[in-house]
Amino acid sequence: MTPGSGLQAGLKNRHLSMIAIGGVIGAGLFVGSSSGIATAGPGILLSYALVGTLVVLVMRMLGEMSAANPTSGSFSAHADRALGRWAGFSIGWLYWFFWVVVLAVEATAGAKILEGWIPAVPQWGWALIVMTVLTATNLVSVGSYGEFEFWFAGIKVVAIGAFIVIGALAVFGVLPGAHSDKAGLSNLTAHGGFLPNGPGAILTGVLLVVFSFMGSEIATLAAGESEDPQRAVTKSTNSIIWRIGVFYLGSILVVVSLLPWNDPSIKKEGSYVAALDSLGIAHAGQIMNFIVLTSVLSCLNSGLYTASRMAFSLGQRGDAPTAFARTTSRGVPMAAIIASVLFGFLAVFFNYKYPDSVFLFLVNSSGAVALFVWLAICFSQLRMRRIIQREAPEKLVVKMWLYPYLTWATAALIVFVLGYMLTDTKGESSGRTTVLLSLLVAAVVIVIAVVKEKLTAGRTDGAAAVEAADKVPTA
Repeated sequence: MTPGSGLQAGLKNRHLSMIAIGGVIGAGLFVGSSSGIATAGPGILLSYALVGTLVVLVMRMLGEMSAANPTSGSFSAHADRALGRWAGFSIGWLYWFFWVVVLAVEATAGAKILEGWIPAVPQWGWALIVMTVLTATNLVSVGSYGEFEFWFAGIKVVAIGAFIVIGALAVFGVLPGAHSDKAGLSNLTAHGGFLPNGPGAILTGVLLVVFSFMGSEIATLAAGESEDPQRAVTKSTNSIIWRIGVFYLGSILVVVSLLPWNDPSIKKEGSYVAALDSLGIAHAGQIMNFIVLTSVLSCLNSGLYTASRMAFSLGQRGDAPTAFARTTSRGVPMAAIIASVLFGFLAVFFNYKYPDSVFLFLVNSSGAVALFVWLAICFSQLRMRRIIQREAPEKLVVKMWLYPYLTWATAALIVFVLGYMLTDTKGESSGRTTVLLSLLVAAVVIVIAVVKEKLTAGRTDGAAAVEAADKVPTA
């Protein structure tokens, strides 16, 4: 049992290991990489490496705090203690908002694939079915969530591993029966050079790939419901480097080696489908659709879990309705799950009814939340290290490297990325639109947090004054 809460230790170590691995592999890797390759060419590898380094550093900081104090609120709870109630409230609700919007995005993506296979059921029907099934899974027990995620993540991991092995064999010309005439490491430099669109394209690529890394922090939220939270956090933090190196850099290197970066099929079919098609592998599109669907379901499953556990933590700290902090006999925060999924359903409705207005606003206004969360983790760690060293130095089993210099450098890099996004003005979902709308939503949430804190302090002071007056002896 997690101390001080109704959550139960229902996640096994194998669940946590796979949640940690699967959390890094989002559907965005399969779906979004083609636009990054079209923008930066083979240089997109540097974009992935830059964002990957950023995630490794942020996860190291989060790992340090979470290993010392595993909790379902993770970085929100750490921000609460390190920076103040307003910070924990704000970052917690922004993160919850991000994931309920993701629920709608992923449910729609999954519904499109399923409708293509079984058109008799309309797209909205598939979205409803998918959301209902995964809601039921999360409501049963944390163990059932863990089991579903174990298999979803397992399929993703096996698929990417197989893709890398097959692709590498084709690149080196040793894959029997493959049409690999276009493949070769020469593709990295032969078509306009490694940076065909100039060094600036690396930063533009960063903007396109940064959001596909969101989810790597889920393991630290789930650790609070595991058999050995400290060990789980330590293990997932230490393994993040190879996970990003293999799954992101490894698979993208294979894609840009199998095909010229400017091959029209990459943008038309998607990078991974185009790469498999180039080898003459039968039914490559359908195979990839199945893997993307698995990733979508995994993301939905984890998104609902993550949103509900953040709502639970906010409820525990008095920053959300107290019903969110109540759990069933199986240790499931039912009210938090239902509230999260209802907002998810509402967002799905907006996606079908008002895709170019209300839903576009929701997507854009939650788009930069990942970067805000990472920034909050940086500033929280700067203060939490001193608190942990003072109160329980033996709990520092995971340490951020080169503290505090690398923490400050990471925060500066995140601010730089946010600043660079403001220069991107192309399209309805431009970097500038995303940052400005996300800042607007963040400002509203912070104002609510500050007002709430002042009202709470006022009530506490008033109660203290009444209590003091009651103790004054009458003449």
